[in-house]
Order: sequence, then C-alpha cells, then structure tokens
Amino acid sequence: MDYIQSILVEFKEKFTSLSNVPANMLEVLTKPTTILAILGCLLILGVFIRVRKININTQMLARIGLAMALTCILGMIRFYHFPQGGSITPGRLVPIILIAFIYGPEIGLFSGFVYGILDLFLDPYIVSPVQVLFDYPLAFMMMGLAGFFRKNKSVGVIVATLGRMLCSTVSGVAFFAEYAPEGMSPLAYSLSVNVPVVGIEGLICLILIVFLPIDEIIRQTNKTAIRA
Repeated sequence: MDYIQSILVEFKEKFTSLSNVPANMLEVLTKPTTILAILGCLLILGVFIRVRKININTQMLARIGLAMALTCILGMIRFYHFPQGGSITPGRLVPIILIAFIYGPEIGLFSGFVYGILDLFLDPYIVSPVQVLFDYPLAFMMMGLAGFFRKNKSVGVIVATLGRMLCSTVSGVAFFAEYAPEGMSPLAYSLSVNVPVVGIEGLICLILIVFLPIDEIIRQTNKTAIRA
C-alpha cells in the first residue's frame, strides 16, 4: 500500500511539473518581442514562397548581384555617421528600389532581404536575435515595397522608406528604450533616432529616383531581357 501511495505521489509531482510547461510556454509566446519575431518570420517565409513561384533566370540573378554590389559600395561611402548608429550615404538603397521597379515587389523584397544579411556581416550591431531581424533583413526588405507602385515611383519610395522606418522604430522601442532620456517615452526616443537616419536617406533616394531616367532604364532592361 505504501509502495502504491509513493507511486501516486511521484506521478502527481511529475504531472504538476508538466502542467506548468504550457503556462510558461504561453507566457513566452505572448511576449511582444516573441509576437513580433513570429510575424517577421512569417513575412519572410511568405516572400520566399512567392519568390519560389517566379522563374528566376541567370540574367535576373546577375542583375540582382550587381544591385547588391552597388548597394554595398554606396553603403561604404558615408557622408555622416550618427552617434546612435546609422549613416547618410549617397542613396545606397536606390539599386534595390530599381530592382523592385524592374522585376516587381517580390523580387524587390527578396533583394532587400539579401542586402540586409550582407549589411549584418559588414556593419553588425547585435543586441538580440529579434532586434537583428528588425534592424537588418526586415528593415531592408521593406524597400521592395516600392515595386507595388511602379506607376507612381515617388510614392513607392516614400512607402518603402516608411516601411523601413516602421521596422527600425519597432526595434528601437523594444530593445533600446533604456537609452531614452528621463521623461521621454521609448516611442518618442526611437522616432527621434530613426526619423533623421532613415528619413534623410529616404529623401536622398527619392531625389535620385525623381531625377534619374528610371522609365528609360526599365525600358532598356526589358529590351535586353527579350533579346536574351
């Protein structure tokens, strides 16, 4: 009888410990940072699923590679480096925007993701995995949103810039709130850092897109693609 009772007690203890696992897991899953990470990963997964359905030929890969190289080179030319991080460059994201205009938003989003990974290796600033996700692949992926606005390219650049700013602001609120001055909300601090960094670079991209012969570039690219 004592033996059976001891087994029942042991079973009860194990069952109690197991019953705490879902509660702990639920607590982790409902954290804002976890929800953001899941949403970010789902977005990336969705882009990859769409890209898999596109016939990517050698010529397209070569142009994406050239755009990545130009973006990296332009990223190394810094007019100003902000103390909080981020730099003003001579429109380093224009090549990604051009890819989005030429091949559409899916390829643009994919190209931005690739550049985000490259930028992580070239100029890393790592606080947490979720922060890396929002500051690098997701932030630069947003530049591909310009591809949804091929008929109004200025709007496309503005929407893409706002998308990147949203990702950077979310990262700032979630992971850099401790740097906010006393009395300033994390959101206000994050905006005060990201609006100048992302906004000025977006403005440079907008000016270049307005003055560059984008329609002619797209026309010539399509002609070359047809000949190939």
